[in-house]
Formats: sequence, C-alpha cells, structure tokens
Amino acid sequence: MSDRTELGVYVHWPYCARICPYCDFNVVRDRGRTEEQAALADAIVADLEAQRALTGERTLLSIFFGGGTPSLMDPTQVARVIETAKRLWSPADDLEISLEANPTDAETDRFAALADAGVQRLSLGVQALDDSALKTLGRNHDADAARRAMAAARRAFPRLSIDLIYARPGQSDAAWRAELAEALAAEPEHVSPYQLTIEAGTAFDRAVGRGTLKVPDEDLAATLFETTQEVLEAAGFDAYEVSNHARGEAARSRHNLVYWRGVDYVGVGPGAHGRLALPDGRAATTAHRAIADYIAAVQRTGTGFTQETLTPEEAAEERLVLGLRIDAGVSFDEMKPLGLTPKLTKVRDLVETGLLVDDPNRLRATRTGRLVLDRLTGLLAT
Repeated sequence: MSDRTELGVYVHWPYCARICPYCDFNVVRDRGRTEEQAALADAIVADLEAQRALTGERTLLSIFFGGGTPSLMDPTQVARVIETAKRLWSPADDLEISLEANPTDAETDRFAALADAGVQRLSLGVQALDDSALKTLGRNHDADAARRAMAAARRAFPRLSIDLIYARPGQSDAAWRAELAEALAAEPEHVSPYQLTIEAGTAFDRAVGRGTLKVPDEDLAATLFETTQEVLEAAGFDAYEVSNHARGEAARSRHNLVYWRGVDYVGVGPGAHGRLALPDGRAATTAHRAIADYIAAVQRTGTGFTQETLTPEEAAEERLVLGLRIDAGVSFDEMKPLGLTPKLTKVRDLVETGLLVDDPNRLRATRTGRLVLDRLTGLLAT
C-alpha cells in the first residue's frame, strides 16, 4: 500500500456548455448560473477545510480540476481553491496542478488566466480531429478549433495532455493512424486515447438501442487498440496505463497515479469521490450529487459528503481493479484479503494463458491482459 503521508485533491466542477451524448458524468448545462457557481466555489473551499480535519498533515502531490468543464470556472476561483489546498496541506516540491478544458475559442481565451491562477498542466479534450466525428460525438468545437487550442495550450502551460476517442462510428484504421500523427505533431507530453464505450442511460445508449448508431465490432476495436499502442510507442510514448501514454516518466499524470497506486485523495464538489486511510480503516467519501444539495449540506454541517468504511475485501478488490490498469500492477501483499498469491492455481493459469506477467511479487497484466481487463479482474476477484 502507498505511503499514507501523501495526498491528492480532486475538484469536481459540474458545469458544461453542452452535454455530450456519450457522457455519464455528473454534469449540468452551464446557463448563466453565476450566483450558484459562486456559492459552489465557497462550498468547495469549506469542504476542503473540513476534510483537512480528517486527513491531518499530508504532503500534497496533486490537485486536479475535473468535471464537467472546469475551464469554464472563474480563474480567480480556481486560484482560490489552489491556494486553499496548498495552505491546508504541505505542497510537494513537484506538486502537479491539472485542469480539464475543451478546445472552444471561448475557453482558449482563458488559458493565460488559468495559468496565472496556478494551473501548470492542461488536459485538453480534443476527442477527434475530424469534423464529421466531432459532430457525431456532440462536441461544440470543430477540428480547426482543436488545432488552435493545442497551439494555445502549448504556449500557455508547461505541460499538455490531450484526450482522444477512438473506435468511433465509421472510423477506419488508416484514418485513426493519420489522426494520431496529427495530434502528435502538436507535441503533447501525454496522450489519453479512450475507446468509445456506450454507457447505460446516455444518448448514445438510446441511439444504439434504436439502431441509429453503430459502433465498430470487437475485431476492429482491437485492431484500433493495437494501432494506438504501435503509433504511440514509435513516437516515444510509454503505455503506463490502459488509456494513458506519456513521453517519459516525468510526463505521467501524477494525479491519476494517485488513484491507480492507492494513494489517499480528497474529493470535493458535487458527486466527487474520495479515499482516505483513517483509524477505522479505508474510508470512501461520496459528495452529494445535486449541486443544491451539496451546497446546502456544506452550509448546514460544514461538509458536503457522506462517509463509509470499506471492508478489507472491498478495499483489496478496489486496489485490484485500479492497480491492474498500470504497468506496475499491484503487490501480492495488498491482495491477501482476496486470497491471491503467486502460486494460486487461477493466477498460474492466467500467467500460462498470457494475461498475467510471471512475477512473484506483483500482480501485473500483460498487454493482452489489458485488452480484456474487465474479464481479467472479474476472474481474479471471484
């Protein structure tokens, strides 16, 4: 288990200019909710104060603004949240402060102010560099706007990560190769290519059910996955996680590694989750999902979350699911509550079938194993 003196902070900003049809995150339309947003920023700051009482003194590894679209957040409020977190916990020398943004011109105009607020790493939701694909994905930017945003982000921030979605309707392997090449020409240090998944209850889920949306079959999706690995590896990126590639270890997302390595983290904002090692065990915190409920709870009680202590088995299963996503895997010591050992028959069988690495100290998925990670973790957890 990771050093319990370390901590990450996740800030959830739920407002979006448009709700994407594939999104199942806790988001709402941003429709001039100026007073509500100011009240939410106050609540987030107060919630951070309350959670400091739970965590005690820690070394702050990362602050991540996600959502939603946190690039729509008032930069002065971004700065206020950053300064609060840095005051409550001791910033690491290499503290990482990341913020998610979309490549609309309106948001690109705010990059300089966000950098001045303290953000040094931008995670840019490019998603595609093809106008037809962007329209299908329900994005409110076109490919030219994405190109302008990547260039502006390179000027404004020391670190740039870009998100891309593949296995889209009608996408070919050749087109995906060309798209990856163009994205790499923008010189990001980090690329997060996500396979399009159809989440229950989304607009895409309903369209698939009606037969009006057809996604690539499993064979083509697997080909596109392999193409992703091939192109990015050739460009000097290491696949340190299933959907995350970095140009060297220093470019890896420290905040995401907080999750995948089992480091404690505080979650603030509507619907945010947190994990904290407390005297009674590993605690899961969950913030109220509705914005009004979250603000009211903080105003009423000082905190916006509920808290539950995980059983050792629940905590170990969570470590398994998250730890297998990264190349380092998870230690067998952490898997004791699940009874997983290097010599266990099912572990040996999965090594023999090429889904697990033959490692006496750590449970690690092979590249083939990462391709079927949900099935692999299911086999190990039962």
